[in-house]
Amino acid sequence: MAKLSIRNLDVSAKEVLMRVDFNVPLKDGAITDDTRIQAALPSIRHLLAGGAKLVLCSHLGRPKGGPDAKYSLAPTAAHLGTLLGQSVKLAPDCIGAQAAALRAALQPGEVLILENTRFHAEEEANDPAFAQQLAASADIFVNDAFGTAHRAHASTEGVTHFVKQSAMGFLMERELKYLQQELATPARPFVVIMGGSKVSDKIQVIMSLMEKADTILIGGAMAFTFRKAQGFEVGNSKVEADKLDLALEILAKAKTMGKTFLLPSDTRETDKFEDGAQTRCTPSFDQGGSVTPGWMGIDIGDLAITEFRNIILDAKTIIWNGPVGVFEIENFAKGTRAVAEAVAEATGRGATTIIGGGDSVTAVNQFGLDDQMTFISTGGGASLELLEGKVLPGVAALSDA
Repeated sequence: MAKLSIRNLDVSAKEVLMRVDFNVPLKDGAITDDTRIQAALPSIRHLLAGGAKLVLCSHLGRPKGGPDAKYSLAPTAAHLGTLLGQSVKLAPDCIGAQAAALRAALQPGEVLILENTRFHAEEEANDPAFAQQLAASADIFVNDAFGTAHRAHASTEGVTHFVKQSAMGFLMERELKYLQQELATPARPFVVIMGGSKVSDKIQVIMSLMEKADTILIGGAMAFTFRKAQGFEVGNSKVEADKLDLALEILAKAKTMGKTFLLPSDTRETDKFEDGAQTRCTPSFDQGGSVTPGWMGIDIGDLAITEFRNIILDAKTIIWNGPVGVFEIENFAKGTRAVAEAVAEATGRGATTIIGGGDSVTAVNQFGLDDQMTFISTGGGASLELLEGKVLPGVAALSDA
């Protein structure tokens, strides 16, 4: 890998500033999902075992550029202390005299969390003076916050200019391994499953992955934009009316390149967008089927489930980004569940399966299949940008290996 890794560092008795992604969901001040904290533990434990004086920094939520108690990292400090079985101090600010004093007092093997970096507007502005204060006395910077690596902020990119060495943590390393290296020369057949509501959100990813994929399976509301562009009736289904020409361009490009670009052959429709509403499958679009006027498509249909499943089980590399239906509502979740189960089964058959961030991760977790995937990305926007082939500022800024 082109960038310096945490595994190549000598951190004994050195102050290490590590960017983590502790942007966790909170309810009444309690953490409701600690996935992001758990994801950072291997790097944290590795640095502490190596004798580092460890300083962690992160953002939480979207404070308006000033201190706000509801966005304090205090709950994460308490929770991390429990997970590590040791005291974890919280600095009252991420810069300033008190933070500096707490950093100076750190002993090898101890941990300090700096308060929310976004309590300062200079963080998102990537202000050099603020970045220098954040770097402060650190000898080494480690970035293990893949989910923010697509943003050139002071705590992700700016600090690298004020430390001797900058390295990627284990989580960052794994993300780059699966979203970049594994997809550079994928085992074939290579199948891409793309869902979600908008073609416009996924256009760059679709175009980029089409270069490498053998088959692209399209689900979610974006499928109706393609069907509408082809001249089918889609009822009250969600459509991007201004993207019909774009949809036809994508279909034409796939045909020119000799790629299998598969839209759902049928759809599950409903007359009410609510839990418990009645649903039924349309006839196949290939047989002249359409969504009933006044009804809307909310999932792939049974014919599409069978077709998608067979393709998925034959694959050797799979990347899935975006659910194929409104899985949050139980009776609209059949297609997304079936896709998740097929991807899990493919993993068991030896395929490399990558869940590319966002709502597909939520779906896999909801169905209890997270431990049956090869890799689950922690990034939303960062995953998409990497899959689009973009350079992530938080990665580019790290020291070369």
